[in-house]
Amino acid sequence: MKILLDQGLPRGACTLLKASGIDAEHVADIGLARAEDADILQPAKTKSAVVVTLDADFHQLLAMSHDVRPSVIRIRIEGLKSEGLATLLVDVVTRCANDLDSGALVSVEVSRIRIRKLPLP
Repeated sequence: MKILLDQGLPRGACTLLKASGIDAEHVADIGLARAEDADILQPAKTKSAVVVTLDADFHQLLAMSHDVRPSVIRIRIEGLKSEGLATLLVDVVTRCANDLDSGALVSVEVSRIRIRKLPLP
């Protein structure tokens, strides 16, 4: 699975995710550090990557577009460092792989993971 980390998430998590077998890159590494959220969706879709973000905007954009790709994981836990984020994402990707492959919005909180299939009604 490919992961695209949004701005605001630690770039160092990419190295740790790669060591765990997850292909990961950060928006800053592909020239999208200052891109609008809508402009990040297309490259993620083209690369078949799952966007990982702190922002609710990606969920809203996909809800309005009725697209089924890309899947988005919204992290609703503040202050994660590279190691904590990588550990969390390995768990989420493992638990939600089928949903993410078929198109889903995943919200991750401290005590739960919520999955909504795409497209949204």
